[in-house]
Amino acid sequence: MSSLTYPEAAVIGLLQGVSELFPVSSLGHSVLLPALVGGRWAADLSVGAPESPYLAFIVGLHVATAAALLLYFRADWARLMAGLVTSVRYRRLSTPDERLIWLLVAATVPVGIAGLALEHTFRTALSRPVPAALFLATNGLVLLAGQHLADRQARSRRAERVRVPAGAPEEPGLAERRPDERQLAERRAGERRAGVLADSRLARLALGRAVLVGCAQVLALAPGISRSGATMVAGMSAGLAEGDAARFSFLLATPVIAAAGLLKLPDLVGPLGAGIHGQVLLGTALSFAGAYLSVAFLTRYFRSHSLRPFAWYCLAAAAVCLAVLGIR
Repeated sequence: MSSLTYPEAAVIGLLQGVSELFPVSSLGHSVLLPALVGGRWAADLSVGAPESPYLAFIVGLHVATAAALLLYFRADWARLMAGLVTSVRYRRLSTPDERLIWLLVAATVPVGIAGLALEHTFRTALSRPVPAALFLATNGLVLLAGQHLADRQARSRRAERVRVPAGAPEEPGLAERRPDERQLAERRAGERRAGVLADSRLARLALGRAVLVGCAQVLALAPGISRSGATMVAGMSAGLAEGDAARFSFLLATPVIAAAGLLKLPDLVGPLGAGIHGQVLLGTALSFAGAYLSVAFLTRYFRSHSLRPFAWYCLAAAAVCLAVLGIR
């Protein structure tokens, strides 16, 4: 049986962590990269192989990605879980946190059902290099269409800009800190306030629209279609600004990614993971680091930038892959 080397685990682990959150499809890249490298990589890293240790490995890496998301949004998830508790305890949906957490729950149901029912079919039928490249090109076109729609909506309404008042009270002890510490504390406080305001806007999303955004995650079962890209485009189609759509996408992805990874962990500690536990730990560490840095970058990027660079990347990468695979 093919094994997993340390270089393979390192590259795929980092690739998974980064590309899971960038709107470029982590599964598509995990299928295409081994095919392009060829040789042992193509033999070891086959998603479509029966009882594939590679599939268990890349899905198991989702636990690290989910952990990075939970760490980055830890204050937000603490608020949302408190909202869940008060909602159940008092049987109400009166605060933004109470409404948003139930929107996330409702939006997660479709992909949970579809994943359990269709994951094997999608993997065996579509997890080959040429279909993955075609889906990657499709992903690029979807991103371009979504950005075009978002631009039209932005031109038709007044831009809403939220600024922290200049006279906002400082946190206790802020003045006594060194300048660099004070700036860091001010930035973190501003990000927390921005997160609360963003969640208040997301909580106003209609239930039906939230579920439709969640349904977009089903498309990511096809390798080459990005989960974050599909949900962001669906969110922008529902009227969300790019930054809010990205935030909703990351919050929505966290339980789905965690559940997918946890389902595969028994495989990695069982026969499929025999002899590759060290490689799994290396890949997990790099996946966690890549995911954390990616979400930190993307939450800022999408406040003022578009999906177009990722769309053009997907189209170019798909063209290169199809050309190389065609020549072979």
